[in-house]
Amino acid sequence: MSLPIDCELGVNCHIQQYPDRDPGPEFRDFRCGQLAYDGHKGTDFSLPTLKAMQEGVNVLAAAPGVVRGSRDSMPDKYFTKEHAEDVSGRECGNGVVVRHADGWETQYCHMKLGSIRVQKGNRVKQGTILGEVGLSGKTQFPHLHLSVRQNGQVVDPFDTSDTSLCGQAGNSLWHSELPYVPGALIDIGFSPNLPKYEDIHAGSAKMNSLPAESEALVLFGFAYGGLKGDIMRLSISGPNGFSLSHDAELEKNRARFFRAYGKRLKQAAWPQGTYRGTVKMIRDGATLSEQSINMIIE
Repeated sequence: MSLPIDCELGVNCHIQQYPDRDPGPEFRDFRCGQLAYDGHKGTDFSLPTLKAMQEGVNVLAAAPGVVRGSRDSMPDKYFTKEHAEDVSGRECGNGVVVRHADGWETQYCHMKLGSIRVQKGNRVKQGTILGEVGLSGKTQFPHLHLSVRQNGQVVDPFDTSDTSLCGQAGNSLWHSELPYVPGALIDIGFSPNLPKYEDIHAGSAKMNSLPAESEALVLFGFAYGGLKGDIMRLSISGPNGFSLSHDAELEKNRARFFRAYGKRLKQAAWPQGTYRGTVKMIRDGATLSEQSINMIIE
């Protein structure tokens, strides 16, 4: 199989969750990590923000085959308990199922309303555009959920063996190996106040410049795959020796989360010039992920 989404892993998309390989009430991914949840049956290729989804990211056929069926009638919105009945039996949201040789099939879920380009009976090649990544069905973030099955049985494309070998010599269905990242920063940015999660998630919280009279100077980091004890280190440097640094430790595992740190304005104005923010995600004393960004105060 080839990558089923038109993006660059680790740059403008990431794998949020893998199929659950634990047969009991706990969960683990094929590397025996925590990027899964109990009973998860597919691979989630996540976009960083709603803004990225709105700009459009194509979903691609992972292998050649024939379209078995599709749906393109469900709205793009966050799943809540209040509208659980609306998605009951249609948790996949808008999507496409492609049948391949030897009893194999792939299913593509949570696609954008109005984006489906294929219909039942169409033959597709590997890489054919099926539609776009969306927020339909039972989901809390824009992503493509890819399920792989053979003769109706769920198969983990990263390790097809019946018992997970924790990534050690397992059989993979991918044409090219997809990197396993146990957790990383999704995005960082400056804000004139403590940002709201929904604004960070939407992609509207980050500012490239701020006025000198801004009420505060705040740096945030948005990440996935956090484990209890992980540290997010937020550092800001700027004109006239300006310097701030703070370590925020995770109190429990977090699938997606953000941390922020900054300072309120206590003088007439912030010194004008370029400010640099650096965020590190640290696990067991080692840097798991790091990003830096510049911002101008005018």
